[in-house]
Amino acid sequence: MARALLGALAGAVLGAVAARAAYTALTAKARSKEWERTNHRGETLTLLEGPAFVAGAAGALAIAPGLPAKARLAAVLAGAGSGALGAYDDLYGGSSSKGFKGHLSALARGQVTSGAVKILGIGATGLGAAALVSRGPLDTLVNGAAIAGSANLANLFDLRPGRAIKVGLMAGGPLLAACLLRRDAVGAALVAVPLGAGAALLPEDLGEQAMLGDAGANALGALLGLAAVTTLGRRGRYALLGTVAALTAASEKISFTKVIAANPVLHRIDMLGRRPA
Repeated sequence: MARALLGALAGAVLGAVAARAAYTALTAKARSKEWERTNHRGETLTLLEGPAFVAGAAGALAIAPGLPAKARLAAVLAGAGSGALGAYDDLYGGSSSKGFKGHLSALARGQVTSGAVKILGIGATGLGAAALVSRGPLDTLVNGAAIAGSANLANLFDLRPGRAIKVGLMAGGPLLAACLLRRDAVGAALVAVPLGAGAALLPEDLGEQAMLGDAGANALGALLGLAAVTTLGRRGRYALLGTVAALTAASEKISFTKVIAANPVLHRIDMLGRRPA
């Protein structure tokens, strides 16, 4: 367990330090209007938290000790690829089509939206990352779908301060614990890096100074999805894919924000560290 624990600690520290350094560098100069958005309060904040997360997590995974070459390449591909596609949607996305169904419906009509480009692109990067860590075509397909689906699902939670990162921490925490118990140093490092990067940027997110946006949320989900398919057994991976698919389908019909607000426990967690409504 000692090796796995050291790998997790090193990954978390590297992710946190790299993400903080990237955020400081990106926000040191005058903010560009194209990276500014209005939040649910009507206040202006920056989307540069997202690129900072992507750069920090991908950079840390590129140098994290103990990762095999294929796992390292898969992590950089999943994180940087989904992050770049998310940033494209952040900058050039429109509001004419919303949701997974909306973008694919528009694509079926011959209208290529930025969201459709992101969905197809993240699907491709998810399959590419999965191919590096999977055994056979079926495993690659299942794992790729889980990685891409996790990237999309994480973004669905990025509607309130800190929510997407909190969901990532709650999902990644048990996975990290399981890796440590199994003495899985590779899995522990893959989980710890995005968790460390996310936790390091949480204060600005909760303080409503910045948000992950599509870039950061997609990368967070993709990296946790990759860590999950790398460490879970076949049943666990199928369960993950089924859960991601079910929640994504549910999001087309119900509002996660309303569900969270109606549940006292979820609402308390959601408001933890945030300014009063």
